[in-house]
Amino acid sequence: MGFRKYTLLLFTVCTLQVSAQIGGESTFRFLDLTNSARMAALGGFQVALGDSTDLNLPFNNPALLHREMSKWMLVNYVNYLADINYGYASYAHTLGRFGNVAAGMHYINYGDFTEAGEEGEITGKTFKAAEYALNLIWANHYRQWRYGVNLKPVLTVFETYQSLGLVADAGIAWQSKNRLTTVGVAARNFGSQLTTYYPTGEKEPVPFDLQAGISQKLAHAPIALSLTTHHLNHWDLANADPEKNGEDIFDLEYNESIGKQLLRHLVWGIEVLPSPSFTLRAGYNYQLRQELKLEERASTVGFSLGFGVKVKRFKLDYAITRFHLAGSSNLFSLSINLNKNF
Repeated sequence: MGFRKYTLLLFTVCTLQVSAQIGGESTFRFLDLTNSARMAALGGFQVALGDSTDLNLPFNNPALLHREMSKWMLVNYVNYLADINYGYASYAHTLGRFGNVAAGMHYINYGDFTEAGEEGEITGKTFKAAEYALNLIWANHYRQWRYGVNLKPVLTVFETYQSLGLVADAGIAWQSKNRLTTVGVAARNFGSQLTTYYPTGEKEPVPFDLQAGISQKLAHAPIALSLTTHHLNHWDLANADPEKNGEDIFDLEYNESIGKQLLRHLVWGIEVLPSPSFTLRAGYNYQLRQELKLEERASTVGFSLGFGVKVKRFKLDYAITRFHLAGSSNLFSLSINLNKNF
């Protein structure tokens, strides 16, 4: 039993961590994964985009849930590494002066595993591993300010080991009157593990991330720029926290300059809109590049590209993110406007 558990948990940590040095400090790490093709193309996450019809935005900052997203349906799919796949589906509705609501399901499927005993002997049985999070989003506005919350019950199933958790997101956003500038702040994934994988196990922390960002559309050019700072609650992203990981888990210690440490917190994105129906996107994530590149050949690790196409009531987005020389991740998003008076 112990062999299966530790092998699976090690596999989970190795495949999910964007930041390898701070991996293993919390459970439910799949909540950090980007499932939106648009967000992935813009570097991984943005919390201050001013688009009022993209239902992916409230997943990153619940304050961005807008009444114009009412009766939009969204489906995301990600072809991840090592035959892992995950995705997100959501639907939004407006309550008028009482605000706007959306419900969604975020999941990750690790695939099928062959069971082995403590000595490594194959038993012939197979088991599955998966994690799920329900997203219940509410948002409203006051003048140019928007605010919202996202309540997320979480279930993880690793063979016979299960855990329940309850986490939440909270965010605020401000948009200029000409709708060219948007500023946002989001506290993501705060909460607690409710039940542990073992009856006598200790509760593990959840992957809390405090983010802030800004986006700016150029007044006289079809270009939008965006910048998000992440992990503002954790300054040193180059080194693991010994209180959470143990003193000797890493032999190397990175003594970086203040400038490089700051760059690890920044994610850049750019959108070029040559027409209302077509968008080109690109992004750069310095933290991802530093943790997953090879010293001999960095290549395009940390860079991402994508595009979006709008045809009548349908919007299709695609992105490719280079995680490592060993492979990239492909993301697809499909949104449908179900309003009859479209």
